[in-house]
Amino acid sequence: MRADALRNRSKILAAARDAYSDGDAGASLDAIARAAGVGIGTLYRHFPTREALVDALYATELDAVIAAAPSLLEDYPADRALHIWAGRYFQFVELKHGMFETLRSGWAAGTIATPDTRSRVTETIAAFLSAGSNAGVLRNDVDAKDVTASLIGIQLGHAVAGDSPAQRERLLDLLLDGLATGAAHSQSQNPTV
Repeated sequence: MRADALRNRSKILAAARDAYSDGDAGASLDAIARAAGVGIGTLYRHFPTREALVDALYATELDAVIAAAPSLLEDYPADRALHIWAGRYFQFVELKHGMFETLRSGWAAGTIATPDTRSRVTETIAAFLSAGSNAGVLRNDVDAKDVTASLIGIQLGHAVAGDSPAQRERLLDLLLDGLATGAAHSQSQNPTV
């Protein structure tokens, strides 16, 4: 792809990200093209359908979230890196909510491939847990699938209840506190009555 075509594609994806981040699930392709500073024909050359645009945006954003992990682990202790990464993951999930109807219909029709999002996120979390365990800052007895499920639960609870971002941050802190080395670990027991 030529450099100008790559720039146009990037501008279109950025405009679509902004539209869907604002919760505008029905953003017109004309409005996205205008926001990107390109003509509608340019948008259609890159993305012939709304599904194609949403599919590319979803894949691009997921790749960016996953790709952020190694540099975060280089720059921060693993527990802090996981906290920063989880914030980026939450932003991705919020964007996904704006695109969900298009994604769902595309997955059902087979026009958008079903992504392996959960397995990629779980593999990334496993890398944080391994690095944290090796550094002695995160427990070594935690399954990455459980952390993934917990992050999804926090985000879903936030979305459904309309809780504040501050509450979501507190819930994330609680989860990460539970992952810290030395966190109380007990099996559930039935108290004697």
